[in-house]
Amino acid sequence: MGRRTESLLERGVHRLSRPPVEWNGGRLLASVVVAAGLAATVATTGAGTAAAATTTPPPVEVGAPAGGGPARPSGGGSSGLPFAGAPVLDAPVVALAAVPGGGGYWEVASDGGIFSFGDAQFYGSMGGHPLNQPIVGMAATPDGRGYWEVASDGGIFSFGDAPFYGSMGGHPLNQPIVGMAATPDGRGYWEVASDGGIFAFGNAQFYGSMGGHPLNQPVVGMAAAPNGGGYWEVASDGGIFSFGDAHFYGSMGGHPLNQPIVGMAAAPGGGYWLATSAGGVDSEDAPSFKAAGVA
Repeated sequence: MGRRTESLLERGVHRLSRPPVEWNGGRLLASVVVAAGLAATVATTGAGTAAAATTTPPPVEVGAPAGGGPARPSGGGSSGLPFAGAPVLDAPVVALAAVPGGGGYWEVASDGGIFSFGDAQFYGSMGGHPLNQPIVGMAATPDGRGYWEVASDGGIFSFGDAPFYGSMGGHPLNQPIVGMAATPDGRGYWEVASDGGIFAFGNAQFYGSMGGHPLNQPVVGMAAAPNGGGYWEVASDGGIFSFGDAHFYGSMGGHPLNQPIVGMAAAPGGGYWLATSAGGVDSEDAPSFKAAGVA
């Protein structure tokens, strides 16, 4: 991730003792648009799920042919909160993922650097290692002991107990990948492109997508339904697209926004939140949309 000036935000962030392996391969799943309004127009070929890799592949050493195994960090730890002063970053933060139970979270920067807070542990990162394309998203495993990073070319990087199930890295894309979501059991994940195309790996099922359909604005993110039986896509204008059994609870599509929508998150009890580029959540810029009875 290049040379850093340490701040309280960055203490406890450790580097890999060797570069992790980018996992490429897996069958291309038909493009899908998630019910969250991510504008995209990617058309893909094929349907079904990508072939799953073993959940406990052997670690890969530097110089060994890529084939399996999560990257191994040289250490671990979490950053203390609260912190004072503005953090010094080599690259902007582009996504975050919460620890199950809500006791902490990770932030990921476009250069792959990971910052952990609360009880979120550090399991490695792509910070300081060459990337073909910038990181655009991440997802955590159900037990909070690992996470995935995804790059705009579809490459997936696995850390901790996060298994590798395939990726779009090295495969042609009509539009860049903008985000990802993991299945509830952590045995698969989806990638979403800015044209709404969906790519499924592991046990993640394809439920449809906005790929090949006109969009007013590009898709910028996605979220999985709590039961894994569907997903939403969200566009930068706040439009939401639902697939599978993911319910539509409303959107900001067609409503004025002070700042564009940049991502979304599913509420555990039903519904979802939208976030703006200014960091607004549950405000006039990015209201929350929830099922009846959800606090």
